[in-house]
Amino acid sequence: MAAALSLLAAASAARKADYEHYVRALSWGRWLLIAIPLCIAVQLAPLPLNWAHPIWPSTRDALGGLPMGPISADVGLTLNALFQALAAIALLGVTILVVRDRSRAELVLFVLGGVTAVSALTLDLHRLSPAVTEAAATSELATTLAGFGLILNLAVMQLAAERAETRHSLLRSIVLGLLGLVGALVSALAIFGLSGTNSAIAASFGIVLILLILVIRRLDLSPLAVGALSLAALIGAGIVLTFLFEKSSGPVLLRLVPEMGTETKAALERMLADTRWFGAGAGTFAAVGRIYHSDAGAILTAPSTAMAIFAEMGWIGLAAMIAVSLIALARLFFGALQRGRDSFFPAAAAACVLFALVQSFAGPGLLRPAAILCLSVIVGLGLSQSVSQSSSR
Repeated sequence: MAAALSLLAAASAARKADYEHYVRALSWGRWLLIAIPLCIAVQLAPLPLNWAHPIWPSTRDALGGLPMGPISADVGLTLNALFQALAAIALLGVTILVVRDRSRAELVLFVLGGVTAVSALTLDLHRLSPAVTEAAATSELATTLAGFGLILNLAVMQLAAERAETRHSLLRSIVLGLLGLVGALVSALAIFGLSGTNSAIAASFGIVLILLILVIRRLDLSPLAVGALSLAALIGAGIVLTFLFEKSSGPVLLRLVPEMGTETKAALERMLADTRWFGAGAGTFAAVGRIYHSDAGAILTAPSTAMAIFAEMGWIGLAAMIAVSLIALARLFFGALQRGRDSFFPAAAAACVLFALVQSFAGPGLLRPAAILCLSVIVGLGLSQSVSQSSSR
């Protein structure tokens, strides 16, 4: 409801220039914004049950009934997931309009950096008082936000350096740089010291990307050099990811997740084997998981975001998620190269998208609404600031 009201207020107050800015910011493919909600909505429409999870054809054969129906195993949970997706899209659109002004964009960056650094601090405090903060310290949500916090606070430091080179106050730039440094150190300790190896590697990908953009801009490389350097970075990332996925055996979606019990892994493998093109319904992982767990009272939780998306939305949903992430990543990357002195906004957003994409195969932190909404604001900030406000900028 809050996202809907914010969208309504932004739309009613928008001027022609705001609309043109919104269109330019989403020139990379506005239709992609409806791809995932459309996939969720399809699960609520009557479709042949042979396309759905095997539980539906089996139930129909045993009890009789129509050969068509909603694919979702729980319509209420899928509706909840649909409204969460719509809220995230609405928040992204509102952010694009709100942060069109540079001062507001800086304020949003400071708030995001501070909030994510505080979340990372919950992991760091585990060393000092494990009895008090153990639940928060082991939270996948805190790990995900710590990765965002590391990248965002690096962007704050870059903002301070850029402003120090211009006519802005040197004292203010030093204070901002120190605050960004503290936030980056807190987040780095959480993600590299208290999280899993794969999460740390995901954060490293984001750091390498933001440094790559900085090097390209500072050295003012030619398009040919930029292409060669980007290709080398892409090949290096591919080699690292190939090594990570080949370290373990079994289904690809389970190779980067933390170690789990044999019984749990077997249940997840059976769930993967039964998944069809449309999945079992967005948001229904835990409900469907009861079918596969031998202990009737146990709850089978998703070990990673990618695993949950595949089980809930099938091959189509997983492919849509990866495609949207890669297209947004490319749009933000090239926007950062063209932006000029404010390139750290789209660069940080691109690094966060890359971190989120790799992290989605290593943990379930991105399934939490807080992480989804935070990422929506980050992407909206990057898309909005990847478009120049005037020819002089």
